Amino acid sequence: MDVMFTETNVNTVELLTEAGFEVVIPEAQNCCGALHAHSGEADDARRLARSNIAAFRAAGVEHIVTNAGGCGATLVDYDHLLHSDDAWRDEARWFAEHVIDISELLVRRGRLPHFCDAAAGAEPTCVTYQDSCHLRNVMRTSDAPRRLMRSVEGTTYVELPEADRCCGSAGIYNITQPEMAGRLLEDKMGQVNGTGASYVLTSNPGCLLQMKLGEHRHGEGRQVEHIVDFLHKRLVPRT
Repeated sequence: MDVMFTETNVNTVELLTEAGFEVVIPEAQNCCGALHAHSGEADDARRLARSNIAAFRAAGVEHIVTNAGGCGATLVDYDHLLHSDDAWRDEARWFAEHVIDISELLVRRGRLPHFCDAAAGAEPTCVTYQDSCHLRNVMRTSDAPRRLMRSVEGTTYVELPEADRCCGSAGIYNITQPEMAGRLLEDKMGQVNGTGASYVLTSNPGCLLQMKLGEHRHGEGRQVEHIVDFLHKRLVPRT
């Protein structure tokens, strides 16, 4: 996220701050290890997990917030990843219990910011949402992003049929199995086109890139954005 989606990370911090949270960013944190785990490089994934656990434990945080479903799914799995490590088992359990997606934190525990689509005009902006499989199935977060989208003044949310069906990204699946991933994506874009939405949002970088590819190949000129970036553009700061 920090390499390709730096702006999304900055926007995440600003949304959390507006919601009343003090944001601490441990300098010693590393990659979550998701790509290493997906590639079967378990030792490297465990090394990164230990480093991150130490960094966040030292920071004294109450919540470990993620804005990427795939990363979040790996972070909440640290207790499983290190279950055989006697020295780190308890710390890994503590870490996993404190990981939360930004959408869940904003909706459940924050001071929900005010969002307004001032450019919507007479007709509201129509948006739809593609679930991140990792966010929905591993982190059990699906309602919170929808509640955030419905909270934006001047915006109409339209549910995407089979939004919980994979877009074909699936970690590194679109790299290792491009033909099948392409078929999944084509089917997905057919459903997106049927919504009439001018924006399709998601909560994971892999899904975002995959859906951007789908829009390029099969789309109808809509915008594809991370939900954090969409919300940040419509944030009305408190005075």
